[in-house]
Amino acid sequence: MLGTRTPSPHTAPATGTGAAARRGVVARINAATPPNRDRAVDALRAFAILGVILGHWLVTAFVPSGDGQLAVTSPLASMPAFAPVSWVLQTLAVFFLVGGYTAARGHRAGEAYLPWLKRRMARLLRPVPVLLLAWIPATAALWWAGYEPGTLRSLVKLVLSPLWFLAVYGTLTALTPLITAAWRRLGVWGAAIPVAVTAAIDWARFGVDCPAWLGGATVITGWLVPFYLGVAWANGKLGSRRAAVGLLAGGAAATAGLIMYAGYPASMVGVPGAAISNLNPPTLAAVAFGIAQAGLALLLRRPLARWMERPRAWAGVALANLSAMTVFLWHQTAMMTITVGAALAVGTLPGLHSAPGTPAWVLARLPWLLAFAAALAGFWALAHKFERGRSS
Repeated sequence: MLGTRTPSPHTAPATGTGAAARRGVVARINAATPPNRDRAVDALRAFAILGVILGHWLVTAFVPSGDGQLAVTSPLASMPAFAPVSWVLQTLAVFFLVGGYTAARGHRAGEAYLPWLKRRMARLLRPVPVLLLAWIPATAALWWAGYEPGTLRSLVKLVLSPLWFLAVYGTLTALTPLITAAWRRLGVWGAAIPVAVTAAIDWARFGVDCPAWLGGATVITGWLVPFYLGVAWANGKLGSRRAAVGLLAGGAAATAGLIMYAGYPASMVGVPGAAISNLNPPTLAAVAFGIAQAGLALLLRRPLARWMERPRAWAGVALANLSAMTVFLWHQTAMMTITVGAALAVGTLPGLHSAPGTPAWVLARLPWLLAFAAALAGFWALAHKFERGRSS
């Protein structure tokens, strides 16, 4: 997504049809891949994107609120036992780990800062205006269809929610030279500083009732931790199995302790109506969980590298990375297109508009994931070219 350019499947004209054409695309992608490309890093990024998308699609529900309106809720609010799903699908720390790695690898000592930053930001921000422009007529159409400001606000909020990630990711990327300098001075232990700051802010918020707005600072300090670990990884540390296991075990133990004894919620995503969200803004529990995720990602790097030697597996990952930001930005719109479209066309449907109060809702929801994916594929086909720019 944001590292070295992934080879395009359009490097040569496709010939043949069906299986032969697919084999041709796979062969071209593998032939165009530089031999020194770290394919495991691309695989981690692709899995992080998949986790975020599936997480949003599974924990976001739209239920009728009267007079044809829709309210946004979550199965986590009525089914606390569903919380382990958030442990699997809340993969943002892997995003930031890979982001720190690729940013540090991509920034060479002595390189002019502004041209480097412009290249990094272009791929990150290029797809955003298309999404925002598309939602101007979409919002007008929903208002014309009878949705009131409360419903419209909830829908637009879901569309805009991925943009916070871009803002934080872009900020940390812009700070890469400073973070790298801190790494060279402090080593891996430099990650303890943002951990301590996050802990102090949590104590101020929850322990002595300081203003809630203080938590906004942890949006930077919390995600700086995996980003910093990515910088350390790019500089030759954390590559051993021992380091990966240490991060995984230490982060998991700290997360469990914070949940069981410090009152942090078990869910690693926000739950409507809950007094505390681990994600908005990130808490110390989310930071500890992110450290465990970073350890697991580093532990899986070698198996993933071996798997990426398979031409078909690598071709799928490479294609996903070609337009990762488009997929990330449009996945909420895809879900809402199916949900709102069905509500307007046929009314309420199980798993799509029913209240998520029982495990049966989960079973009813699963088939709709295919419909969401089909809608996302359609939006991708229309919008992915804007991510790659004119030279692609």
